[in-house]
Amino acid sequence: MAELYPPIEPHEQGMLDVGDGNLVHWEVCGNPLGKPALVVHGGPGSGCNPRMRRYFDPEAYRVVLFDQRGCGRSTPHAADPAADMSLNTTEHLLADMERLREHLGIERWLLYGGSWGSTLLLAYAERHPRRVSEIVVNGVTTTRRREIDWLYRGVGRFFPEQWDRFRAGVPEAGSSGDLVAAYARRMESPDRTVRENAADEWCRWEDAVLSLEPNGGPDPYSGRPSEARLALVRITAHYFAHGAWLEEGALLRGAGRLNGIPGVLLHGRLDLSSPLETAWELGRSWTDAELVVVDDSGHKGSATMRERVLGALERFRYAQ
Repeated sequence: MAELYPPIEPHEQGMLDVGDGNLVHWEVCGNPLGKPALVVHGGPGSGCNPRMRRYFDPEAYRVVLFDQRGCGRSTPHAADPAADMSLNTTEHLLADMERLREHLGIERWLLYGGSWGSTLLLAYAERHPRRVSEIVVNGVTTTRRREIDWLYRGVGRFFPEQWDRFRAGVPEAGSSGDLVAAYARRMESPDRTVRENAADEWCRWEDAVLSLEPNGGPDPYSGRPSEARLALVRITAHYFAHGAWLEEGALLRGAGRLNGIPGVLLHGRLDLSSPLETAWELGRSWTDAELVVVDDSGHKGSATMRERVLGALERFRYAQ
């Protein structure tokens, strides 16, 4: 199996003032003269980590990573209840990405990401197709309301006990209410205990959904540090309660704008949180994308998924 490239450190980094009192942390590593590539992390609100740098050949790529608003090293941090979430939307993030591209003097860049990151990078690419050279996705989502409903309600048929506990975490929502919106409201509470309890229940549910996968750690959500966990849940619930401010199915309907951009869509067949259906639909609409189904992978990935991602990035590293 292919191994990740050795660890590297950024040779350039900073805090980009994107307005509204928000500063977005960014870093650049690899070859300063290499092919530009942007890593778009998931969550929403997960932030970047050093492992993400290691998917790229440091001799070939100029790798840009950034922490989306409110998470990672960006400020204000969403764990702080004073952080204004009305200033953290998909539109804000798309504008931040363009501002970062201009700040770094990049004409076009490869986009890489998965899960929520795939939604954000697809929205960016459909709006700015001339700014995108290639796309590699490992875990396709478009954050349709039907996808959100599946993750926080539909998949509960496989985990009835755990879903009952998740629902009990927001009794005010009732038996048929909007659980995501109810959790979003709890994450805005001035009482830290209320926010922590809600974040714990949310993460416990997310871990349950991924618990049948054969690869990855046992508590990918609950195992995060407290502040990171609070920010992740607050941002995720905020975005998903609003359907990411995207018209239902907009990214799939707009996939024709991606034609002319080479892409690789990698998706795990065992992914219960983001079923293969969305990747299949996108692959049928985007004629220049190759869909690769990884049979031993779920949302947490696998050694095979890692090998496929590395292969896709290697294929594009010297493409113009």
